Amino acid sequence: MMKARIQGWAALLLVVLAAMPAWGSRSVNLPSASPTMTIETEYGDEENTEYNGSAPIVAHFRSNVEDLGQYTPLYEWHIYEAGKEDNPSIIRYDANLDYTFKQSGTFYISLAISFVLGTDTVNYELETPFSVTASESSLRVPNAFTPNVDGFNDVFKVKDGYRSIIKFHGYIFNRWGKKLFEWTDISQGWDGKYNGHDVADGVYFCKIEAQGADGKKYHVHKAVSLLRGYHEDGNY
Repeated sequence: MMKARIQGWAALLLVVLAAMPAWGSRSVNLPSASPTMTIETEYGDEENTEYNGSAPIVAHFRSNVEDLGQYTPLYEWHIYEAGKEDNPSIIRYDANLDYTFKQSGTFYISLAISFVLGTDTVNYELETPFSVTASESSLRVPNAFTPNVDGFNDVFKVKDGYRSIIKFHGYIFNRWGKKLFEWTDISQGWDGKYNGHDVADGVYFCKIEAQGADGKKYHVHKAVSLLRGYHEDGNY
């Protein structure tokens, strides 16, 4: 009888132990992060780890913390040039970083996070820094345009392919020095009008002051031919 009771208690104990999770197999999720870099482009936002383009380059960096729990995150973003990892030009301590690259060159963006809970600290570091390369500047200006509303060369503006221009101011004058038009958006230009009316065919004068992300300054002074009667087939 006693043996049967002992066997019964032993079976119950085995059932209870089997139902308890093993201490060594208990899963604990520690805080971490999955940072992203998003670049604003003329075609929309582009998410990538590397980007090569024309300055100014508007970039958005997000830390995207995971499994934070009760930990307190301490962020540290660095922006530095190649070979200058220990001497970053920019340091930020926010969860996210928004930055506009206005200088030519290659820049790297790193992130380190310390997750703190009492005396416990979990460290995270972005394994491969993001990189942003801003090209050297380039700017070319045409000699003529044909504002005849045929869809070709209707606006006098900087030629396509300009790169890394961070400051721009353009002016158009007539032969007597009267200012007819000015603009500061490099993608725009003059449609051959003054006060809403077409000006006559002839020679006008363009002045452009601009600066590239590489520090190069542009001082353009040139004659511009307005040929409203000209068409792409070469006929007037």
